[in-house]
Amino acid sequence: MRIIFMGTPDFALPALDAVKSDVVAVVTQPDRPKGRGHKLQPPPVKVFALENDLPVLQPVKVRAPEVIAQIADFKPDLIVVVAFGQILPQALLDVPRHGCINVHASLLPRYRGAAPIEWSIIRGETVTGVTTMLMNAGLDTGDMLLKREVPIGDEMILPELREQLMTAGAELLTETLDKLDTIQPVKQDDSLSTYAPLLKKNTGLIDWLRPAREIHNLVRGLYGSARAGNFKIWRTRLADVDLAPAQIKIVNQKLFVGTGDGSLEVLEIQAPNSRRLNAGDFLRGYKGGDDLWTNA
Repeated sequence: MRIIFMGTPDFALPALDAVKSDVVAVVTQPDRPKGRGHKLQPPPVKVFALENDLPVLQPVKVRAPEVIAQIADFKPDLIVVVAFGQILPQALLDVPRHGCINVHASLLPRYRGAAPIEWSIIRGETVTGVTTMLMNAGLDTGDMLLKREVPIGDEMILPELREQLMTAGAELLTETLDKLDTIQPVKQDDSLSTYAPLLKKNTGLIDWLRPAREIHNLVRGLYGSARAGNFKIWRTRLADVDLAPAQIKIVNQKLFVGTGDGSLEVLEIQAPNSRRLNAGDFLRGYKGGDDLWTNA
């Protein structure tokens, strides 16, 4: 089968590796400036494709007619999409004779959208998974093919869950392609759908009036993007210390914080203009009081 693979971040790499022998071209996002020097960096999928001698297309807009024509010139039987980052227009969906298959990192119809892995942790889910589906012009609304569940442990953090879903997604894609002629697609029940929107800067702002469990899930789901004042909170653990919201207490080189319901132990923290530290190392250099967050 002649496959066009569309993907961008490292999340897509196991799936691309699983089907690379059938891939006739890879479509990914343009190189982006990164780092302090703002040098252009290729997306991980491009790097992998070039290492495996696969043709690469990097359209700014995949819906442009000339891009659709360029993809059609490869005469694909199937387009596989894994975390590509652009919505495919109907004209492109109509190109391959077997349609377009997406590997989505949730158990659809729950967590449609751009950040399903993060939101599944933030909202305290205990199970998520991956779904393969036939794409339509909607946002993750196509008919479902196969699903695979992945449990979310109480202390699981974002990179750990991403790693498991990457592997599960590649395996499910292979199974889907093997059974493509026999799978009966299932329509999604829109009444059961939930949405996983793009993460914004204020998504990670910690409100110490919220319950400890909610804050703990936010920290786990963002892993390095949760913020209290100007501090980044990397890891926490539920604790049993009687404190007012945002109040801190230091006991035996351990840092505890009160919330609106319960308390947390901060395990890893990053101060402004500093590196990430475990709480003990951070406290050895901390001179302070209970105004840690407000005077950051």
